[in-house]
Amino acid sequence: MAPEPLNSGVLLAATHSRAGSATIPLGGIGTGRLGIQVVCRGEGTLSVAVEPVGLAFSLECADRGSSTYNEALLKRDHAEGRVRVTAPSTVRWALSAER
Repeated sequence: MAPEPLNSGVLLAATHSRAGSATIPLGGIGTGRLGIQVVCRGEGTLSVAVEPVGLAFSLECADRGSSTYNEALLKRDHAEGRVRVTAPSTVRWALSAER
């Protein structure tokens, strides 16, 4: 299940549990706060890059589960973008993006 948004913002994207790498489209990014919440389970490192925003981070996943929340304050308007998640097939993950 996708993580619940943390700040009662507008949900831009949400994914249910999946394994391996994927690209998730984002529409209506706009300006202001952009938050990405990720949860994962399994052994390996998951990397996230939000394009064209430039927000990037990694999360070391574990069998017991791991999670993180990262955000950027966008001064320039972005109509659309994408979240690229790179993860080994041994990692299951889900994410939500909000503004």
